Amino acid sequence: MNVVLDSQPATPEQENEDFAAAAPGAAVLLDGAGVAGAETGCVHGIAWFSTTLGGLLLSTITAQPARSLADCLADSIRTVRSLHEDTCDLAYRASPTSTVVAVRARAGALEYLVLGDSTLLLADQDGKTSAITDQRLDEVGKRLRGPVDEALTGSPEHVAALAAYRDALTGLRNRPGGFWIAGPDPQAAEHALTGSVPLESLVSVTLLSDGATRLVDSFELTSWQETLAVLGSSGPHGLISRVREAEAGDLDGRRWPRGKTHDDATVLHWVLP
Repeated sequence: MNVVLDSQPATPEQENEDFAAAAPGAAVLLDGAGVAGAETGCVHGIAWFSTTLGGLLLSTITAQPARSLADCLADSIRTVRSLHEDTCDLAYRASPTSTVVAVRARAGALEYLVLGDSTLLLADQDGKTSAITDQRLDEVGKRLRGPVDEALTGSPEHVAALAAYRDALTGLRNRPGGFWIAGPDPQAAEHALTGSVPLESLVSVTLLSDGATRLVDSFELTSWQETLAVLGSSGPHGLISRVREAEAGDLDGRRWPRGKTHDDATVLHWVLP
């Protein structure tokens, strides 16, 4: 496998809550989520959750190739739950969660799973790109985040609006009419977007957390085709550097209203022979 990976925390002093890893013919990316600065009910924390779940998921999808990615994810969630259900309050509504992107090459096809707002970017032999993202979180968020976008990022008004927004969002996770994300309940895996494409049709497979897709989906400064061009010339580090440059030019969110000035950003780029 020809895989290049870069993962950077939102700021150097913060813990990175993203996780990405690859094994022969498989890769995963998770973006840990919680309510920043708030109680989660878990003594281990969000980074522990995403890292532990990601490592187990990669091991499971490679060790059990005949099982579906959704079943592998459900099993991995159950295992993580068993690791801390005796020490942590997993019924707490703000317990740690994570997006999930997983891919596996098997029987001439690339199988994929996407849960939450991280992105799988596929480039085919004809020069076309397909971005697979679970839009349910964004759709729910658009209904709730008006007051957040009206305030300058980091201002007292923004902090208060963001806390209210995150509280409302937490109440809608993993339920009909809301959105689905990996957390304590393995049933969330049943709601992931899954599919497969012929492996021979692809030239690259890229997994990105939402902190790395901002240039396209939040800032609208570039396209997916241009994103692949940057990855080809500068790699994941170059793409994340461009994201950081754009963020630095709009620290208070006047141009691009957002919950965080900076976010953890992770890119795993797999070039196929």
